[in-house]
Amino acid sequence: MVGFMDDLDKEQLAMLRKVFDSFDHNKKGSIPSSMVRTIFIVMGHRVDDRMLRAIIAEVDADGSGELEFSEFVTLAAQFLVEEDAEEMQNELKEAFRLYDKEGNGYITTSVLREILHELDDKLTPDDLDGIIAEIDEDGSGTIDFDEFMEMMTGE
Repeated sequence: MVGFMDDLDKEQLAMLRKVFDSFDHNKKGSIPSSMVRTIFIVMGHRVDDRMLRAIIAEVDADGSGELEFSEFVTLAAQFLVEEDAEEMQNELKEAFRLYDKEGNGYITTSVLREILHELDDKLTPDDLDGIIAEIDEDGSGTIDFDEFMEMMTGE
């Protein structure tokens, strides 16, 4: 597993740590494997159930049903694709615009809650609260493009 960490640069590891930490609501150093689908969605990847089970079985080395950070890195490293930063920012701006229907430059946390719930209906209200609290760092009740960008890229 450590091999994957060696293959990633500091920025990629920092991004993965931020994503991992945002799903480690109890700050116990692990996340339930049930959150993996949501993490993939947030990172822009869709996986079917069969593929998801196979991936989890492969990376949950200790069979705990929880992914520790090193297991999470192993999982995520398989899907990290170098992408032109400007192209990614443009794609994210377009996605943000779709949700910012009034053109106010922000989306509300209630809209974000709906989006996250649509992406993964297994998220509990507590899961959603934890994710939103991590994303809405200033507690404004709104997510501006910078917060949205940070959520999507970890940067």
